[in-house]
Amino acid sequence: MHCPFCRHADSRVIDSRTAEDGMSIRRRRQCPSCGRRFTTLETSSLTVVKRSGATEAFSRDKVVAGVRKACQGRPVSDDDLALLAQQVEEAVRASGSAQIDAHEIGLAILGPLRDLDEVAYLRFASVYSSFASLEDFEAAIGALRAGHDGAGTDDHLPTSDTAAGAADGAGRTAADGGPEDQAGRSGVR
Repeated sequence: MHCPFCRHADSRVIDSRTAEDGMSIRRRRQCPSCGRRFTTLETSSLTVVKRSGATEAFSRDKVVAGVRKACQGRPVSDDDLALLAQQVEEAVRASGSAQIDAHEIGLAILGPLRDLDEVAYLRFASVYSSFASLEDFEAAIGALRAGHDGAGTDDHLPTSDTAAGAADGAGRTAADGGPEDQAGRSGVR
């Protein structure tokens, strides 16, 4: 590690501690050349592969931003959203892969969101899975009810034959600000 003060090519680790619930390591270092101390924060990288093939670093903030839309007007606090994002990141990192598809992150969001707020879960799932008909909503609600009856929960979301074509390349439909739907209505509300 280069010293940020004198650019010496080496440094000595004085202290190491875990940070952010064990997700990173904070190291206190000292430069043998100038004697100044500095801190580094080491984390393992997690890369998200988007549908377009582009890659970007995983961001809890993006998870929170996406789920916040589904939770609008619901009794869900910022702390609840931060905890959900942490649960999603832990689930994704548990896969052991350094690269993960954006689709897998969406699936990882569904479980904790269902536990947090069922209405927000239905909102998120309807956009994420491109619900195309009332039957898709009825099937999702039926799965939620089955979970309440002790019959177990089913993570499979309904999809119709038209749902696959209902989303544009970014996964958005007219209902959430995507392109105009077939009737020519704008996604702007």
